[in-house]
Parts: sequence; structure tokens; C-alpha cells
Amino acid sequence: MKKRVVVALGHRALGTTFPEQQTAVRSSASILADLVEEGAQLIITHSNAPQVGMIHTAMNEFAKFHETYGAPMSVCSAMSQGYIGYDLQNALRTELLKRGVYRSVSTVITQVTVDPYDETFYHPVKTIGRYMTAEEAAAEEKKGNYVKEEPGKGFRRIVAAPKPLDIVEIDAINALAAAGQIVIACGGGGIPVLKQGSSLKGASAVIEKDLVSGLLADQTDADMLMILTNDEFVNIKYGTPEEVALKQITAEEARTHIANHEFGVNKMLPKIEASVNFVCRREERSAVITSIDKALDAYRGKTGTVITA
Repeated sequence: MKKRVVVALGHRALGTTFPEQQTAVRSSASILADLVEEGAQLIITHSNAPQVGMIHTAMNEFAKFHETYGAPMSVCSAMSQGYIGYDLQNALRTELLKRGVYRSVSTVITQVTVDPYDETFYHPVKTIGRYMTAEEAAAEEKKGNYVKEEPGKGFRRIVAAPKPLDIVEIDAINALAAAGQIVIACGGGGIPVLKQGSSLKGASAVIEKDLVSGLLADQTDADMLMILTNDEFVNIKYGTPEEVALKQITAEEARTHIANHEFGVNKMLPKIEASVNFVCRREERSAVITSIDKALDAYRGKTGTVITA
């Protein structure tokens, strides 16, 4: 039987600039095509931190010189989903056709609901956009935005990172996947939105991509969550003589490592939390965290940090 696999691509798979992205997605597409040929039914999600920051900066610089409003964070997120998805779906389609595989690849601009009372709205931590002067930072604060100073560099805007609750377009994603299409969805963690009656309002926030990946894998009833990063294994006691590579662990063992603060809060911890949440919601699921160049071996069970219930 084929496995349905949600693959979460990190920064390395996409590059940081327009030219870098076009080169990076061609390499990533080759790896994803290997998984398709192996029998994986792919649903793909991806990061967007450099891209959304670049868009946010560009739109706000444009606004300064044309006396108009800058683009809200939700709009910047939507733009990043569109242009990353465009490059990625075309690169993967091309790679599959070269191999004689005829499969549609579709990008879904995806919204994700968040709680308006999420504590992170009162304690934003995610930096976005360029460095600003003190005067520019004061102007941002007058708008109700948060900024923080980085000594010797200037000020940067910071936004909240609320937890994802639900994927608005999940029915469309499932319909495309059931029809045999490869779907790209929830890019950059999805567009964070708040429910207001029958309307959805974009939130000034970003959502942690890995947490949405776990939610997407659960709501598409995937068999495997594959989070691709820079390292072949997750390591604990990193950089010390006691450093250990984790190869196969249970959700309970992962929780113990979390309680012992073994994972970086903004780097590895969300990946572990997403994996634990995913595997514990249904039997016979697995999650694997590894480097993108080891994706095929990880799918075959030969490498990576594997987490099971």
C-alpha cells in the first residue's frame, strides 16, 4: 500500500532570494520526485521566513514613497505562499514529467485559524522585516505594532506566533489528495486568521510552520510526517562531549527530553512537539526528522530520527 506522507520543507529546500529559490526548488523537486517514484502520496508544506520578510520590507518601503498603506502581515503571508508554491509546483511538475510520471501539482493558498486570546499575542517573539531607526520604530509602535532593539543594529518589528487551531481549506486539500494530485498547502504555517462571525480576519502574526505541518498531517490522515531540516538526526546535549544522536524514540521518550529542555525552543522543539502530537492521535503513524538529502532513505526507514507512539 502507498503511504500518504506530509513533507515539511525547511529553509535549505527553498533558498532566501529569488535566484536562490529557483535553484533550490529544482534540487528539492528531484528529491520529492524520488519519494513519488517510491510510492509516496505527497502533501507538501514549507517554510517562508526569508521570503515573507522580504515581501514585508518591499511592500512597506513602497508605501513610504507612495503615501499609501503597507501590506498587512496576512497579505504578505499570502503573497509568499503564492510565489513559493508557483516555483515549487512548476519545478516538481517538470521533474516528474522528465521521469515519465504524469501527476498534477497544485498549490492551495491556505488559511489557519488561531485563538484571538492566545497568550503569544501579548508576548510576540518572531522578528520580521528590515532594521529600523529609532524614529521609524516609534512610528511602528504608534500603529500598535511591537518592536525590539538589537544593540548596535537597530530596531525590528516583532509579531506573535499563535498556535494553529484549524485549517480552513482542509476539505479542498483532502479532495485534491484523494484525486491523486500532489498538494502544496499551509506554506509558511498558513495565513493566520481570526473568526469573526461568518468572516475571517487576517491576524498580525506568523504561525510556526512545524506545528501546522503536524496539524496538516493529522487532518489529511497521513501515515507519515516527514520534517526535513539541516541535520540527519536530532541531537541532544548538542555541542557537548555527551552529545547523542536520537535515532528511534517513542512519544513518551520525546516528552521526557522536552521536560529536560533538550531541544532549542525556536528550532527543534516545534518539530518534536508536532511529531509527538501527530503520532499520538492515531495508531500506526510515524514521524521522521532528517536532512533533505536523506529524505528517500528516511522514507525507507534507513535513517533519521523516527518518533512513534
